[in-house]
Amino acid sequence: MPVMLFKLRQVEEDEADEIRVLLKEKNINFYETNNGRWGLGFAAIWLHDDAHLNTAQAAIDVYQTQRTEQARAAYAARCLAGEQETVWHKIKASPVQVMLYFMAALVIAALSLLPFVLVG
Repeated sequence: MPVMLFKLRQVEEDEADEIRVLLKEKNINFYETNNGRWGLGFAAIWLHDDAHLNTAQAAIDVYQTQRTEQARAAYAARCLAGEQETVWHKIKASPVQVMLYFMAALVIAALSLLPFVLVG
């Protein structure tokens, strides 16, 4: 009976490719399903049976731990170098857009609270 191994929803394409390569290196037979034309399907990597399930899950767990460590190290390096984008960087890059979003949020909040203010 088929066993779902790895969900592909909101997974970056490079990560999905690396998972595929990892499974091929371990000689684990798998197949994929996608979201379909309208995004209503279930994108995942499946095993044909559960014979290699533990091996595959262990390999993916090790891979994801390594990927997490690499991402955290890259983030820390960007922070130390001052290259990590912050809210202040976004405000400096496009102050007009930030101000428009802020004003839109205020208008929405005012319209949402208006019925409660008028009743009292």
